[in-house]
Amino acid sequence: MAGMMGPEPKVITTSTVYHGRLFNVDLSELELGDGVHALREIIIHPGAVCMIPVTADGRLLFVTQYRHAARKRLLELPAGTLEPGEEPFAAAARELQEEVGYRPTNLEPIGGLFVAPGYTTEYIHLFVCTGLEESALPGDDDEDIEVVSMTLDEATAAIASGDICDAKSIIGILRYARR
Repeated sequence: MAGMMGPEPKVITTSTVYHGRLFNVDLSELELGDGVHALREIIIHPGAVCMIPVTADGRLLFVTQYRHAARKRLLELPAGTLEPGEEPFAAAARELQEEVGYRPTNLEPIGGLFVAPGYTTEYIHLFVCTGLEESALPGDDDEDIEVVSMTLDEATAAIASGDICDAKSIIGILRYARR
């Protein structure tokens, strides 16, 4: 496979064209292997965590919340953005307490995923969270979250029906089911 890959593009210039609260947007000019120049807009994201919380009786905990980009409430695994300098393990424990009101006594990393590597640096770390103990932290002021519990079979059926339709949740559920 390595022999099939061409040379890496050369970065000619990069500038930040947008500074936002959650992410920045960089514009880069690249020189491709054949001398062609191309522009790339990249969302620079700090990264995130996604938790698969499993109760003592084996049910998975989900959240519903309004997602403006989707223009509707989505049923998702709980997740959140890394704070500056925050390790993914710490972020997963914090976010689980903020979103579903439980602290995991066990965090098992099960890989991760690039959300959309064609235009963002965002990488989501996946964790199975077990040994849940009640421990709520205040959530973000702008979040309107409801907690939903499902069996693994119900969750995989919700993927098949389209009721669960975001990538991180689909990947998290399927990785959990296959481990």
